[in-house]
Amino acid sequence: MARNQVTTGSLLYTDRTMNSISSHIPRGKPDADRRLRQADRLARIMRVLQLLQSRGRWNVTSIAQEMECSERTIHRDLTVLELAGVPWSYDKDLQCYRLRPDYTFPTLGLSDDEVLGLATATVTSAAAGLDINTGVSPASEKFLAARPDATELFEEATHLTQVLDLKLVDHSQHREALRTIQWALVERKQLTGKYLSPYESGESGPKTLTLHPYRLCLVKSAWYLVARPIDSDAPITLRPTRFQSLRMVDQPAMLPEDFDLRAYFGNAWAVYRGDTTSDIELTFSSRVADIVVETRWHHTQSVKRNADGSLTMTFQIDGLNEISRWLLGWAGDVHIVRPDALRQLVLDHHQQAIEKNEI
Repeated sequence: MARNQVTTGSLLYTDRTMNSISSHIPRGKPDADRRLRQADRLARIMRVLQLLQSRGRWNVTSIAQEMECSERTIHRDLTVLELAGVPWSYDKDLQCYRLRPDYTFPTLGLSDDEVLGLATATVTSAAAGLDINTGVSPASEKFLAARPDATELFEEATHLTQVLDLKLVDHSQHREALRTIQWALVERKQLTGKYLSPYESGESGPKTLTLHPYRLCLVKSAWYLVARPIDSDAPITLRPTRFQSLRMVDQPAMLPEDFDLRAYFGNAWAVYRGDTTSDIELTFSSRVADIVVETRWHHTQSVKRNADGSLTMTFQIDGLNEISRWLLGWAGDVHIVRPDALRQLVLDHHQQAIEKNEI
């Protein structure tokens, strides 16, 4: 097709078309790098198509300036669009590119509910402490490029849906650690780094760990990495914030196909399981009963309203330390019916607090 003629090209991708397109993809690069380059190029090509579909007068020079790349790159992108059956032409009189008036590119067809969901995900991912928004906002923009009429709905939803405080641990200083973990999980590669736990104090300093990463998960208020040290048969739970250094190693990570994250955490109140399982029964006063019942605190939770307005709540928990610290926040409004060990642990915490704050 000559570039100064209107085409009526088909949208079908032939073997020849795919071979021509694939010939532009760089070879000999690591898999992750090659995929990133391909994704960036696809995003740029889609943006070029979006510009051609707009009412502006776009030529090679103006498109290259908009995309911040060379004119040669834009010529290659136009060739790919041509091979994909996009009917563009060059208008010599207006000195710009045009698409055939009746042409529409197949879109993702996002529904209004899907746009609202995308808006919510975008806003939530930007919450302080979550630190995963780096790729979410650009991705949202690319999805919306497939449905320009939904942009106003998306902008209004993101403006009216605000996440003020998720009470998350601040990971802003550890974005690279989170990103390294994510890529290691995707690429199924090992991780190595220096890890310092406040619970293993001493003069030895940070430990050097080499790990098979299993999962990155957000629990309660913080990110956790579940991974198996190469010198151990059992996985452990680590906090990304405690890595003083971390990098991906070009060695395959071994992940059991039957690994079940819920089974791993068991009935832990949050992430750390104790050695014993306890049946817990609590009674909350009528003053806080309505507040407590609003939240499902644990997957084993059972609730019963009492005639006097109080609330009885039962759990089956592996380990008592995490739930004991949660109960401190309800001091004066909760009675620990059982077990005795939990009641004593909470009393010990209160006694320590009193001693620390005596006037």
